[in-house]
Amino acid sequence: MLVLLTVLVNVAATAVSAHGLGSRNQLSSGCDTSGPVSCSIDPPPSDSCCYESPEGLLLQTQFWETHPSTGPRDSWTIHGLWADYCDGTFPKRGCDPSRAYTDIAGLLRDQGAGDTLSYMERYWVDYHGQNEHFWEHEWDNHGTCYNTLRPSCLPPDSPEGAEAVAYFQQVVALFRTLPTYDWLARQGITPHPTRSHTLSELTDALRAASGFTPALECTGDVLNQISWYFYLRGSALDGEFVPIGERVDSTTRKALCSWATMSDSPTKSKCPSRGILYPPKTRTGFFDSTFQVSHLLTTLLVFAFPISLRIAQV
Repeated sequence: MLVLLTVLVNVAATAVSAHGLGSRNQLSSGCDTSGPVSCSIDPPPSDSCCYESPEGLLLQTQFWETHPSTGPRDSWTIHGLWADYCDGTFPKRGCDPSRAYTDIAGLLRDQGAGDTLSYMERYWVDYHGQNEHFWEHEWDNHGTCYNTLRPSCLPPDSPEGAEAVAYFQQVVALFRTLPTYDWLARQGITPHPTRSHTLSELTDALRAASGFTPALECTGDVLNQISWYFYLRGSALDGEFVPIGERVDSTTRKALCSWATMSDSPTKSKCPSRGILYPPKTRTGFFDSTFQVSHLLTTLLVFAFPISLRIAQV
């Protein structure tokens, strides 16, 4: 419980620090952050600017991409901050097409959030190199679904698109409190071309470091995505992200003190139970991963060995 409470304090403190970067003034929602968290009131209040609903189950998703490699070699990268319904389902595609802003980079620069943009250009990157399209997609499909980020919930005279700027700043701030690479490394788990892990090894390591367990995703046997789950207390503009674990029913949701004992993510990891690879990132063109090189050499040996035997026999 102590570890989890420490995480809560660190998340809130780091979020404030990250938002304070740069010259742009922090938008204030005026909401009380001592009230109930999202998904804890049934039925939820309607049209509230201080209670995230109906999408109150939040996921900070991260990528580990090696084919091709993206971002620093010693850090996971940002995928997004998604708002799901409290039962784990989610909107099919976006929530407000009238606010599907384009030129996210320009929007951030124009509203004094150039520091956030610089961070995104390093840690929120598209593997095709189309960062702008990626950011627009995340805002359109996920950012527009936060009811507490509606323009009507912003301070008077806020510029157009201010809610999108706040969204990207909030995502960056939260991501910085979730150093997945460092947490794994502290437990002796670092990228390697051939070393494999069990699912419990990975989740136990992350739980030991953070106090709660994320959901991992793999492509085949290769680890490539992670989701950290939260409820939100207050507004997505400046509220507190409360780490959560197992999905609970409506009765348990009302018992606020019970959240400190949660340990598992609301959804199951989508990885095999063992034999999970965590390959390193490289930047060597076609062979953009030593994981690929090792597999290629193995394949060549398989074919070359019988040929060499036939030559020797001749």
